[in-house]
Amino acid sequence: MTLPDRSSLSRREYVRLAVAAGGTAALSACLGSDGDDASSVDVPSGTDEPESLPTRQHAWNDALTTDEHGTVQPPAHHVLVALSLQDNVVEDGRVDNSARETTETALRALERAYEWSNEGLVFTLGYTPAYFDRFDESLPELVDLPEPEALTGQESPDFDDFDAVFHLASDSPEVVIEAEEGLFGEVETLNGVDPELETDLSAVFDRLEDQRRTGFVGDGLPADHTDTDGVPESVPEDAPFFMGFRSGFQESQATEDRVTLESGPFAGGATQHVESMDINLTQWFNQENHFQRVSKMFSHEHATEDLVGDVGETLTGSSELRDERIDSTAADARSHNVVGHAQKAARAREDGEPLLLRRDFNTVDSGGPGLHFVSLQHDIDEFVRVREAMTGADLDVPMANNGIRHYIFVTRRGNYLVPPRPLRALPPADPDAT
Repeated sequence: MTLPDRSSLSRREYVRLAVAAGGTAALSACLGSDGDDASSVDVPSGTDEPESLPTRQHAWNDALTTDEHGTVQPPAHHVLVALSLQDNVVEDGRVDNSARETTETALRALERAYEWSNEGLVFTLGYTPAYFDRFDESLPELVDLPEPEALTGQESPDFDDFDAVFHLASDSPEVVIEAEEGLFGEVETLNGVDPELETDLSAVFDRLEDQRRTGFVGDGLPADHTDTDGVPESVPEDAPFFMGFRSGFQESQATEDRVTLESGPFAGGATQHVESMDINLTQWFNQENHFQRVSKMFSHEHATEDLVGDVGETLTGSSELRDERIDSTAADARSHNVVGHAQKAARAREDGEPLLLRRDFNTVDSGGPGLHFVSLQHDIDEFVRVREAMTGADLDVPMANNGIRHYIFVTRRGNYLVPPRPLRALPPADPDAT
């Protein structure tokens, strides 16, 4: 991707394009996007004491900022780096120890360079079923990691059949670019610091540039993209997501404890699902009024009682999906001929607790508006159950009024195991057996 003339773009739009492009040229452009002579990233530095970091790779929440209602605020900029193992890394069902050491050294270099926070960098490294198929041993029965599959008759997605994915996230666009390039030896310093030890992963992994995914989330960022095909001017100026509403309410998110594996050799890890989708925003905004959008995103009662506001600001820290609103989903389908996306998905809660911890973000990778949906859960089966509840095939309601199904189109899916930090560098399929 070639960067355009930045004189015609706002800084926010230009750095978004830099993240999407990636590479050292994009990093230089991003650092100098204010017209100064900036030559390096300058954010809070990390730690030389890896034991001070959480055992869980996915333990981000305590390190991220929260709003006035206690809702965790995700980092603004995200990159998913798809990775394929070099052929000689796994031989005879065993990982080359030097490759494992190289991988761990590179990850620790990131942790030394950047504070574990949204101001610095948070990240995970997850592995696909294809990675674990390389080993003679099978994953422990306690780990639910099936191959991804289509979940409705209306979708025919591609699947992530490579080996691993890095999820890099930061409020600073230059950090996610520099961290990615640093992992592959393309920059000499990380956050102005010499990493001291070799961090080049190119002898371990190939980066799959055609599967690299990028995006953003935060108030006002979607509205910056109204010059993109398929993004109408009617996207609210303060909305953090393309479809115009806040998300990630505390009561609608699983806790990190809930999604964490409690026992077995991968205790402290979690499973991750990543899917990419296109969004028909033109129809969403131009054919539906605000009342209809609220009904389809939340519930009919949210719309009639004016609970949401313009972008969800009047919901404060709660989605207001009380038990009676969830229980009335089927009745709403019959009486009002519409059901809400959030209302349907909430039917999969267990003992009132959500099953998924979502860390998704907007994208224009495909040239139009979309979403990279990232969720953490204890078992992939829990994601499937939530997806089935959200699909609402059991509800007597037309597709156009069945939540937001009429407006989203899944193009890609992948399942991952995010091991605990001690096993994140090329884990065996069964650590107890090895």
